[in-house]
Amino acid sequence: MTDSPIVQLTDVRKEYFLGETKVEALKGVSLSVNKKEFIAVAGPSGSGKSTMLNIIGCIDTPTSGTVVINGLEVSKLSDKDLTRYRRITVSFVFQSFNLIPVLNVFENIELPLLLQHVADPKARAARVMALIEEVGLADRIKNKPNELSGGQRQRVAIARALVTNPVMVLADEPTANLDSATGGRVLDLMRKINGRDGTTFIFSTHDQRIMDYAHRIVQIQDGQIIVGEQKANKA
Repeated sequence: MTDSPIVQLTDVRKEYFLGETKVEALKGVSLSVNKKEFIAVAGPSGSGKSTMLNIIGCIDTPTSGTVVINGLEVSKLSDKDLTRYRRITVSFVFQSFNLIPVLNVFENIELPLLLQHVADPKARAARVMALIEEVGLADRIKNKPNELSGGQRQRVAIARALVTNPVMVLADEPTANLDSATGGRVLDLMRKINGRDGTTFIFSTHDQRIMDYAHRIVQIQDGQIIVGEQKANKA
């Protein structure tokens, strides 16, 4: 199921201040995630799940410790190089979807390719349309986000995350706003892509459904990993 590590966190700490109060969001977290894994990071609100995902996704930096992503120690990259590296390595799926309201389904999914300066419009269109078909929204291409259900918007967000062929997808509570049936379909799609393409998925979640799907569950509490459970391969 796995190859070599794509994520290696070593003694990662994250501190910030709320007024004069120091908050220790992560307290010496060490974690290794292999390529092709489909894992759930579980824990109560405020446990450090989202902070850890943000650090893995290079949209936040640790106070101390080392972060190696896909063989590269990202703390040594310049801001410009970090932005470029993040665009080609990591994609996010947020529980709030984060779609652009004025863009339709096609345009929302195409946007990351434009940011990557994929110049060939035919290549862009082919990639976008393939993913629109994959997520079952071929009849919604021209709809804007406010014309879609929650499940449809989440599928757009997934397609947008996958359009650049990232090596890793980070999903922060991706089923939080979805009913059971829709959440199950979304998870089925992500497991299919994980098994077929070898894309690594890391979830931050409270959702037992995601934990049931995961190859491994990492429990985090009060900024510390308390247990990592290896599960049977369900691929």
